[in-house]
Amino acid sequence: MSRQESSAPWVCGVIHLPPLPGSFRASRVLRATRLDYHRQLALAVDVAVAEAKVLESAGFSAVIIENFGDTPFRKDQVSPETVASMAVIARAVREAVSIPMGVNVLRNDALSALAIAATAGCEFIRVNVLSGVAATDQGWIEGQAATVLAARERLDPSVRILADVWVKHAKTFSSDSLTHAIEETAFRAGADGVILTGPTTGRMVAHEGLEEALSICRTSDIPLYLGSGISSSALTSLPWQDLSGVIVGSALRQGGKAGAPLDRTRVRDYLKPLRPPVSKRGRRI
Repeated sequence: MSRQESSAPWVCGVIHLPPLPGSFRASRVLRATRLDYHRQLALAVDVAVAEAKVLESAGFSAVIIENFGDTPFRKDQVSPETVASMAVIARAVREAVSIPMGVNVLRNDALSALAIAATAGCEFIRVNVLSGVAATDQGWIEGQAATVLAARERLDPSVRILADVWVKHAKTFSSDSLTHAIEETAFRAGADGVILTGPTTGRMVAHEGLEEALSICRTSDIPLYLGSGISSSALTSLPWQDLSGVIVGSALRQGGKAGAPLDRTRVRDYLKPLRPPVSKRGRRI
């Protein structure tokens, strides 16, 4: 997960989990299907494991699970049953694939993500707001970097923390400068890498923002990841020499819609632009 040099580009596929126990949508599914929570969780495990295997087989570098189906999200601490469910799912996925795995507990429950990662054996977590204050669709969210880093030290110091800057579906009230926001997230909040996104799910960051982020991350040796709106066709135009990787979710799903079922054709074709051409005799050119 370091900056790309001679190795292949790091591309992480997102597994959008269905509604989990403890969420509003899970309760509605429960009433509609008359399934109990145990059966709901078993189905979620099956979906997550299947998607992880598809992503690994297609050549993705890593996978990350997130409780995307739990909208509307709680802004910080999720319910205990959600944590328990994600831990069960994470462990099942961890046993099913050998590529690195991450956890994101939406909207911003970094402590639960750490606990899940540590107990399931995951390599990294994603934190939407690690530093500063953001106005979001869940209300005001404040970064808790000191608490999160102390928890990591206690649970598993090897788990990497990738943190968003100017996170999507939000407006930061901490810094008008993207450069300062990146510096503070990496150096003052202690993130192992920063994630840059567009304004909402599935939208790419503006060209000016990307150039500014690349400049400061290159100068200060901060691992930079792109976290939204990366289409397959855009992969070859990315400055991989200065990027640590990309995280892709919506582009892999039916109709390009976040939360929709995984589209195996999209998954199969997504990484093709990064692969060397093959001659008629089957040899790479």
